[in-house]
Amino acid sequence: MTKTIAILLLSLTVTLATAQSSRFAPQKFISKKGDTLLYRQLSDYNNLQKYPLVIFLHGSGERGSDNEAQLKWGVGNFATDEWMKLHPAIVIAPQCPENMQWANISIDANRNPILLPTPSKPMSALIELIEQFKTNKMVDTNRIYITGLSMGGYGTYDAIERYPNLFAAAVPVCGAGDTSRAASIKHIPIWIFHGADDAAVNPDYSFKMLDALKKAGARPGFTQYPNVGHFSWIGAYSDAMMVDWLFRQTKQNR
Repeated sequence: MTKTIAILLLSLTVTLATAQSSRFAPQKFISKKGDTLLYRQLSDYNNLQKYPLVIFLHGSGERGSDNEAQLKWGVGNFATDEWMKLHPAIVIAPQCPENMQWANISIDANRNPILLPTPSKPMSALIELIEQFKTNKMVDTNRIYITGLSMGGYGTYDAIERYPNLFAAAVPVCGAGDTSRAASIKHIPIWIFHGADDAAVNPDYSFKMLDALKKAGARPGFTQYPNVGHFSWIGAYSDAMMVDWLFRQTKQNR
């Protein structure tokens, strides 16, 4: 990707996110432990139908308490007229509080992520929120999808590795996960995205997960963008083929 094209795509993505953010209603969830999770929700549909539930996890730069920054990248694509017509869905975009993480991992001597026993506070609250949404008659509980970029890519792996029977599909973008847990998620349709020149999250993390999943018997999708750094989410969330694929997935019974 040339520098000029990258700048144009970046500008278009920011403009799109700004234009579509008004479609996401601000919401607040209080967990059983009293933790607050702010989130935005996209849903303006016929309450006589069931819709898939999409969870979108933002990156580290969008943490905070304004309940707005998490709409900056990627998730706005789900709120375009075209995608809402082709793939109507309930989309929730939670905001991770400052100085917290979606994933709760340690890094071993070989720089590999290792899942710690308990989820982070934001992840724990998010799972409670998802369970609450599952009681909504409008939610198709067999079509709960999760995706995230950078810190949210780590969070996507964290979520599916901790709760492998919850999600119908996952799209981690420039993230990393615990490859020792690959066998536990081999049944989940996964499409991995990464930029070849990513200096923030090493692309090797995605290759290692791809290899681990394949060895476990999975058949994940994998896209590496040549000459792209950390902003691989611009291409990933503009990929109509990925979106069509995502909404075709239904939870596999094991």
